Amino acid sequence: MGSLGSVSASASAADAAPDVVRAWRPGIAGVAEVLHAAWHEHAYPAHTHDTWTVLVVDSGLIGYGLDGHEHAAQHTGVTVLPPGVVHDGRSVTTAGFRKRVVYLEPAVLDDGLVGRAVDAPLVLDDALRARFVGLDRALTVREDLAAESLLALVTEGLAWHLSGRPTPPREPATASTARRARDLLDTDPARPVRLTDVAAELDVTVPHLVRAFTREVGLPPHRYLVGRRLDLARRRLLAGEPAADVATATGFYDQAHLTRHFRRLLRTTPTRYQRGPA
Repeated sequence: MGSLGSVSASASAADAAPDVVRAWRPGIAGVAEVLHAAWHEHAYPAHTHDTWTVLVVDSGLIGYGLDGHEHAAQHTGVTVLPPGVVHDGRSVTTAGFRKRVVYLEPAVLDDGLVGRAVDAPLVLDDALRARFVGLDRALTVREDLAAESLLALVTEGLAWHLSGRPTPPREPATASTARRARDLLDTDPARPVRLTDVAAELDVTVPHLVRAFTREVGLPPHRYLVGRRLDLARRRLLAGEPAADVATATGFYDQAHLTRHFRRLLRTTPTRYQRGPA
């Protein structure tokens, strides 16, 4: 019996997935850090952050104390923990948990929202969760323009929930905003661009710019710009330029970045596309 028990315990230990922690600082204004973690038995002690902690749980259930009150971070919502407030954390189940966290600089959300976040840190909003997952994905694969767009929508959504959902201010006409933004992007699609600069040029907020552009054009600004850059890349590839040179000349980080979008659009690589008919 003792022998069988030892074998069973060894098998269970071998089957358990290892803990994983991955963190990095993306080059997006307002984002201090991104953290992906899978923990099975870890319980982290009471601590604070100087950032807003925004997270989703992919599996499991996290129990945590926040300012002396117990809460749970669950799969169905977005959890937001304010800066400077003490919290801890632990798995509620024996299976552990997986979470994705984006730490936002303090100025991204108003200080006046701290109290509301302490009282109700779990935001139950499927659309907001989907946007957060998209933001995390964009930060992970270095789609900076997409990340900037989604960050604006996520922070706007969090502020809307935490401030008691006031009536939004009247926004400028969408058609003129979209047309002017499209003209600015079309001037030089390959140049580096930030949506905050485009929005400032048009005297609108980034969330309004994204909504207006998407409504009028049918695509959000970052996807429109990727399409324009792919058009430029295709012409240069067919002219015989090396794929690595084409990538950097048309606004992509490198050849791998160009290849990822090429596969998504045409289900082939830039090199194969360049070869032409057999």
